[in-house]
Amino acid sequence: MKIELYDTTLRDGAQGEGVNFSLDDKVMIARRLDEMGFDYVEGGYPLSNPKDAEFFQRIAAEPLKHSKVCAFGMTRRKGVAPADDPGMKALVESEAPVITIVGKTSDFHVHEVLRVSLEENLAMIGETVEYFVKLGRQVVYDAEHFFDGWKANAEYAAQTIQAASQAGASHIVMCDTNGGSMPEEVARIAKEAAAKTDTPLGIHTHNDCDLAVANSLAAVDAGAVHVQGTINGLGERCGNADLVSVTANLAIKKQGYQVLERGELEHLTELSRYVYEIANMSYRISQPFVGPSAFAHKGGMHVHAVNRVAHSYEHIAPEVVGNERRVLVSELSGRSNIIAMTTKHDIAEDKQLMDRILREVVDKENQGYQFEAAEASFDLLVKRAAGTYTPHFELVKFHTSVESRGGQPVTEATVKLLVGDEVRHEVAEGDGPVNALDAALRKALNGLFPNLRGLHLVDYKVRVINSEAATAASVRVVIESRDADGEAWGTVGVNENVIQASWDALVDSIEYKLCKDEGLEVGS
Repeated sequence: MKIELYDTTLRDGAQGEGVNFSLDDKVMIARRLDEMGFDYVEGGYPLSNPKDAEFFQRIAAEPLKHSKVCAFGMTRRKGVAPADDPGMKALVESEAPVITIVGKTSDFHVHEVLRVSLEENLAMIGETVEYFVKLGRQVVYDAEHFFDGWKANAEYAAQTIQAASQAGASHIVMCDTNGGSMPEEVARIAKEAAAKTDTPLGIHTHNDCDLAVANSLAAVDAGAVHVQGTINGLGERCGNADLVSVTANLAIKKQGYQVLERGELEHLTELSRYVYEIANMSYRISQPFVGPSAFAHKGGMHVHAVNRVAHSYEHIAPEVVGNERRVLVSELSGRSNIIAMTTKHDIAEDKQLMDRILREVVDKENQGYQFEAAEASFDLLVKRAAGTYTPHFELVKFHTSVESRGGQPVTEATVKLLVGDEVRHEVAEGDGPVNALDAALRKALNGLFPNLRGLHLVDYKVRVINSEAATAASVRVVIESRDADGEAWGTVGVNENVIQASWDALVDSIEYKLCKDEGLEVGS
């Protein structure tokens, strides 16, 4: 059975805290969703702001190839004919082939929010849907507060969806607007609603009880053929149903349902991260299917089992959704973790070396190190343990200072290095101590290692390890770097002094880059 996927990231998702799409952002996401084969893409509410109105103009000028573009709006105002309602005019002018109309299902909302009679609400629904159907537009009817309304007054709730159905709506979408319904309630009420109308049913859920995906799947099993949601579950309050998880579950876990094209599933992780990047948001690392930790293994027993039989601790192969398996190194690690992490070094048969590496990892993590996001520092640790690492430079000393000039802080760093037999002594200013140290270090190495010019620091994180020690607490600094080839890696430093911890992470990043470019492996 074909299940239609209706994406509302650009409208409902944009209502999430911290989400603010530009016009270009919205257009790019719409086109990526179109490439993935989503059935519907809701672009926004054209009456609400000029950006949404312009979005529909941009899409009309260069239409999507697969997805149907939807414009969102509300039923006509009370006492106003649809043709005279400004909201209806804006929807018409959007030129969107699909109009999504939201209307009241709950008698409580009709009385207390709309402040109209129950009969007038039915007329508002029916006349609005009929108006757009006569204009040749497809109408998707979103029944707001559907489950709450059905539980309070099922007879009236049924009348509202029948009004939309009789007026020609292509779909009746049951909305769990408050996100408070349970899966068994959704399934039961969906079946009861299906008995009241012949129009295909859809589902639109919110995640206030962390059940949006489960409720969407329950509705599909109960007969819904249309699922609304957002990429990564973006949305107001706790968000909407995550269409990434919905898609993966329907395509992989459920039998008899078809979504997207089978070949597009392997791009789900790419799509998820694309939307995060456009929204300038960090990945949700534990996000099912597509998160960086979704197929990450840390416990030694787990890694040992996965190395032997992958599905022993994985419910699907990560490649199916475009993700990858990761083996994490920590104090919980066993030899299996070390073997998995050092595959490229071909040292699995050296048990003594493996034990040295494991002891070093455990010792370092006791000091506060973490190598999960610092695989480059781990790689250098392996080289040191194997005795194959020779530093490209040695620190003689560094110094940083911060002073105020005219009320503005000015930071300066001095670095003195020994590179071979040559002493390099440089000074640089920066936006802060770490930035100044980075600049001085690069100046000291300038000309000797030209490939460092393409190396950039892209992220810097500081975490207090033992906060009970107050200002004497140790801190862990994790730095993410990227080179001109686009490869990114993380390094870590730990010390009671944040500057020293930052220096250690900076040096590891540069040393890793130099070793990588030389092709230096453990056995080299």
